[in-house]
Amino acid sequence: MRRIAFSILTFAIAALCGTAWAAGQMKPGLWEMTMKSDMMAAMPKLSPQELKQMRDMGIQMPDMQNGGMVQKICITKEMAELEEPGMADVKEMGCEAKNYKKSGAQYSLDLVCNSADMKGKGTMKGAFSGGDKFSSTYQFKGIAHGQKVDQTHETTGKWLSADCGKVKPVADAVRKK
Repeated sequence: MRRIAFSILTFAIAALCGTAWAAGQMKPGLWEMTMKSDMMAAMPKLSPQELKQMRDMGIQMPDMQNGGMVQKICITKEMAELEEPGMADVKEMGCEAKNYKKSGAQYSLDLVCNSADMKGKGTMKGAFSGGDKFSSTYQFKGIAHGQKVDQTHETTGKWLSADCGKVKPVADAVRKK
């Protein structure tokens, strides 16, 4: 169960990062992202040792609150200007972004996963409210580590400041050091 939870959490963080600049309409700077799902609420709590192990591997772990995760993410000027999502971290997991569409402040894309650890399809849809807020939904059905997965995530983001402080740009947030 922990392997599945870890894979889903890692995938969710990667998808969150793709959402982070999905429509080229965001202000650069520090953002607070909140992702909620039933699966996250039911996920076993990681022990302090497991959290340390993940951090030692270079994985930035979000705060878990009220059945969801909250993470501060830095978006650079270059990321904010992208017209299509940068989904390199999802590609590393054996998934591919397809059918990216943007219309005004709304966007959508499909994710297709076909690796030894994850197989399935997902859809991400979202909308921006100005350059300082967005909301999105993400649905995925498939198999993770041999277990059936049917999950839905709701994400909201709000811009906090132009200065990211000590928070590294989102492209580095889920990558190993």
